[in-house]
Amino acid sequence: MQQNFLACRARAKKLVLERLAYFAPLYNVTFARVTIKDTRSRWGSCSRKGNLNFNYRLLFLPPELVDYVIVHEVCHRLEMNHSRAFWALVAQQIPNYQACQHALRAYQ
Repeated sequence: MQQNFLACRARAKKLVLERLAYFAPLYNVTFARVTIKDTRSRWGSCSRKGNLNFNYRLLFLPPELVDYVIVHEVCHRLEMNHSRAFWALVAQQIPNYQACQHALRAYQ
């Protein structure tokens, strides 16, 4: 079981890093560290130090929802809140972010 988790975590990190390499430059942001975890209630998080954390279960989501989670955390590098300004940033790359939020709830 542990070996399977480690393999999934490695695949998830590869996926996340690929998508971050695409989206982070679009927002002109950097990040310190990327960690893949087995969290129960979050798909991703961003610390004030610029560390990004993601749930390994992103592997099992449709690509558009993976991109939504990645963009959501990238935008927190610019706005550490969920203000209108934050959502405007998300909408630049994910105009249907509200539909993505709704769809993501079905996977929790």
